[in-house]
Amino acid sequence: MSKVAVVGAGTMGNGIAHVFAQHGWDTVLIDVAGDALARAIATIAKNLERMVKKGAVSGAQSAGILERIRTSTSFDDVKTAELVVEAATENPAIKFKIFADLSHHAPPQAILASNTSSISITALAAQTKRPAQVIGMHFMNPVPVMKLVEVIRGTETSSDTVKKTVEIVQALNKTPVEVNDAPGFVSNRVLMPMINEAIFCVQDGIATAEAVDQVMKLGMSHPLGPLALADLIGLDVCLSIMTVLQDGLDKLKYRPAPLLEKMVAAGQLGRKSGQGFYAYRD
Repeated sequence: MSKVAVVGAGTMGNGIAHVFAQHGWDTVLIDVAGDALARAIATIAKNLERMVKKGAVSGAQSAGILERIRTSTSFDDVKTAELVVEAATENPAIKFKIFADLSHHAPPQAILASNTSSISITALAAQTKRPAQVIGMHFMNPVPVMKLVEVIRGTETSSDTVKKTVEIVQALNKTPVEVNDAPGFVSNRVLMPMINEAIFCVQDGIATAEAVDQVMKLGMSHPLGPLALADLIGLDVCLSIMTVLQDGLDKLKYRPAPLLEKMVAAGQLGRKSGQGFYAYRD
């Protein structure tokens, strides 16, 4: 395989496009918003500039990576893709529509993967005419740095699709971990309740955000505290995942912290909005 289409030019989408292009794939980054595509290319260029300064890639390699990425606002550009990775907003209705469209536009043999962090792969596959070729490829943020990719098998995902996806992840110099389809998979079924509990600690006046994060960093050797991590992920995404866990597993056990709901309603989404549990100037 050598041609990939990435649908969604946000934080995860631009990181995924970056990694594929860095490993020699002809990459098309697709988004309905032209300004989102422009921001994505600027972000990739900035990240490559950092890599050049660190000596991770040469200037020529950086230029080559950028040359392998083109942008589009049309699904017509998935027609030559051997793999499509959807990285749109964590919203079931939006993802269902994308997968229905991809099923129509992508070549019959193409694998359709989702970077969803919690939504059912089986449900996404049901929107297509090729459920055996639908799989989860859950990259971690920031994509160019993090090694893990959760490879999620839906009910009808074929063994051949799983095998090919695992090989692709390995070729990207990342580590695939196979899991079965369930709300939140493994990563977010474990991570999000921890983040939610950290938010309850702040809400209940037990400690400040800084204190909670310091306990987890110094006491549990976490490289980033749960509340700083929530800001990085996006508090709206955290709330969406908690809602999926609540709907799919247990209403009470996975109840989102009211403070989380309040902050999202106020537009305090973390790094992307400039304000979450911490303030961000850039």
